[in-house]
Amino acid sequence: MFLQISLDDTATDAAAVAAAPEMPTEKTMTVLELAFSGGVAGNTIMVLLLLLSVITVYLFVERLLAIKKADKLDPQFMNNIRDHVANGKIQSAIQLCERTDTPVSRMIQKGITRIGKPLQDISASIENQGKLEIQRLETNLALLATMAGGAPMMGFLGTVVGMILSFQKMANAGGQVQVDMLAEGIYVAMITTVAGLIVGIFAYFGYNYLVGRVSSVIHKMEASTTDFLDLLDEPA
Repeated sequence: MFLQISLDDTATDAAAVAAAPEMPTEKTMTVLELAFSGGVAGNTIMVLLLLLSVITVYLFVERLLAIKKADKLDPQFMNNIRDHVANGKIQSAIQLCERTDTPVSRMIQKGITRIGKPLQDISASIENQGKLEIQRLETNLALLATMAGGAPMMGFLGTVVGMILSFQKMANAGGQVQVDMLAEGIYVAMITTVAGLIVGIFAYFGYNYLVGRVSSVIHKMEASTTDFLDLLDEPA
């Protein structure tokens, strides 16, 4: 009798479990799937933002390496130049500048080649060479600044496109609006905005960091130029 009751209870529990509705499982998405889940319009904007991010990283790394190379200067460089010039070894000083290959060395070399002319002419030639060196250091920095402002604007363009898609589907659905119908437009609006801001923030901080490094190199160029002109202005 007890066995029959136990079997009946077990069968009832099994039937209840079988009749119970299945709990919905949460669908997880990878970052890549989430980024490219905004339909044709969203994917197009995401591809453009991805291209901008690659260009931004390339510009930052390329400029950083170039500025680091320009910032390297042997502490004994100016002392060696002083010794060569004081001893009349002009050609040795020029060869030393050619081997060093930095903005400072090229400016000093320009001044050495003008030795014998008035000091103002030497200073003007060094200043002109310095302008060329600064222009080289600042190459593509304006483009990096453009990325800092352009990427968020492109992300906001995705926001507008996403909202247009959402309202279009709402208008077509009439009174039968469902949340899943608006999902694509919302994805476009949110994902593109986040992606644009990420690229823009990286470009903005990278640009300001590189500008600071360029300013440091310019300061060294000015200090070395002043030392060289003081050397030429010393009484014989």
